[in-house]
Amino acid sequence: MLEAAIRVADRGGVAAITMRRVAQELGVEAMSLYHHVPNKDAILDGVIDVVFAAITLPSTECDDWRDAIRVRASSARVVLSQHSWALGLMDSRRNPGPATLRHHDAVLGVLREAGFTLPMAAHAVSLIDSYIGGFVLQEANLPVTTPDDVEEVAGGILERLPVDELPYLTEMIVDYALRPGYDHTSEFSYGLDLILDELEARRRQSLDTAT
Repeated sequence: MLEAAIRVADRGGVAAITMRRVAQELGVEAMSLYHHVPNKDAILDGVIDVVFAAITLPSTECDDWRDAIRVRASSARVVLSQHSWALGLMDSRRNPGPATLRHHDAVLGVLREAGFTLPMAAHAVSLIDSYIGGFVLQEANLPVTTPDDVEEVAGGILERLPVDELPYLTEMIVDYALRPGYDHTSEFSYGLDLILDELEARRRQSLDTAT
């Protein structure tokens, strides 16, 4: 049933998840769903738990906490790109499921074991998750998905661009976006590394201050 609800949301967004539509997806009567769940909220709780379960958990056994968080962040980006409708629900559920709780505990565990103070761990989680969510939303709305798309869209903009009036935008398109090998998806790793490196610097500063 939860898999059916996810398929419904993947096609029509979270608003499409209704008892009737999920039942149609399963080929059953809507009333039959109430034998398994009490209401729509229970389905929403369940699908979010399924989404969290699909994201790779970070491991405390990594030598560098950044490697563990990087793996988790990259996995979250892939999963959420497939189910971007879930972004608005992930932190709003009042009855989080076991996979959701396990996921949050694992992320906090990596940070705390690495020496982050409790406030710093909270700041780190908020910052990293905001970055992942924001990037996924931006990526979902970009008019490009492949390098060929980039060339087509950027080239079309360049044809209409008043070069003399907008020299820096022209430079960005000509000397960056349209250069061979440019891949807009690489921006995720670059931004993530900046965040993780700054958090590492602050972690070390905090440890030095404590000693």
